[in-house]
Amino acid sequence: MSARIHTYKTAHKTNRRDTAPLREFTARFATGEEIENWDKHVTANPNGGNMLQSAAYASVKNGNGWDVRFLVLESGGAASYNLVLEKKFPVLGRLWYLIKGPDVGTAADLKPALAACAEFVKAAKLNVFAIKVEPDIVDAPEVQPQLAAAGLVNAPNIQSNDSTALLDISAPENEVFRSISSRARNAIRRAEREGCEVVQREQGPETYRALYDLMADTVNAKGSMPLRSYEYYARFWDEFCDRGQGSFFFVYEDGKPSVGAFVINYGSKATYKDGGSTQNRKQYGDSHLVQWAAIRRMKELGCTEYDFCGTPPAARIKDKSHTLHGMGMFKTSFSKTVTDFVGCYDFVLAPVRHRLWVKGAERVFRRLETMRTGNQFY
Repeated sequence: MSARIHTYKTAHKTNRRDTAPLREFTARFATGEEIENWDKHVTANPNGGNMLQSAAYASVKNGNGWDVRFLVLESGGAASYNLVLEKKFPVLGRLWYLIKGPDVGTAADLKPALAACAEFVKAAKLNVFAIKVEPDIVDAPEVQPQLAAAGLVNAPNIQSNDSTALLDISAPENEVFRSISSRARNAIRRAEREGCEVVQREQGPETYRALYDLMADTVNAKGSMPLRSYEYYARFWDEFCDRGQGSFFFVYEDGKPSVGAFVINYGSKATYKDGGSTQNRKQYGDSHLVQWAAIRRMKELGCTEYDFCGTPPAARIKDKSHTLHGMGMFKTSFSKTVTDFVGCYDFVLAPVRHRLWVKGAERVFRRLETMRTGNQFY
């Protein structure tokens, strides 16, 4: 695949008292060679990339309500590779969704990086009215002024792991085991003692249907976020498994799957992406044992971080009214600390059209797409 390259440069200005070096970024579309080796480039990003920026995810989303673009930001000889999801709307023009990006080293890099994006889309006449961003930058008081300086406008979060439990799994296995809570350790030991076994299953329709049914069971019981279609998940799991980036883990009760999980290994990061279970199970500790088996396997595959993918924000982790309270309690039994990322923002390129978007156009288009396709908008 070939790509036409446009390159534009912007500088992050410093005042006379600022001794930091001038920070410059350029923005362009990736070359055919870079797209061909996309995952290699993304996992070398400043923050190690994210599975939602992967070639597998690009394949899932391309033509499924979105067009994909492969964007490269460069500064000082270093590059950041970012997946862009694009939608075109009547009157408004194009919306860019820089999913889990831009992947930059610090919050201070956001302003020059996004300014480079703005110059690029303007010069290339791409008619983008806003760029939706959600950088994997940990939220902190000192970060907020940087977001404001970049001209970012707060938007509702889209991804479930903007607040999440992260577990460092880089240490030897016995040290990782000691780092999790005594509650989780006891649950794992009891499940093993009582003969519970984790089975790793191969990709394929039977495995997909087994996990999907468990996910549906959980959603029906807990009333959490609605599931996408089986066809969407089957394609998602296929794309990651075909690249050696996905694993399925199950335990059984009375001969039937009772707990299941799909975990992604992408670069040094592992992500507990999908999971479900039957209700009123007899086996204590089975869910903890599934996660421990997944963690061990991810370590074998070279991962050093395990993302449990979604909890309430740190300030609400004990709030029983939060829809993710139960999941949060389970996941923080492995990692006591909740990590809050900065979340989702809009970088506005056309203020009038963006105002139309937030005042009602987004809501209308989301409703229309759900009615037309039955799928979630994002």
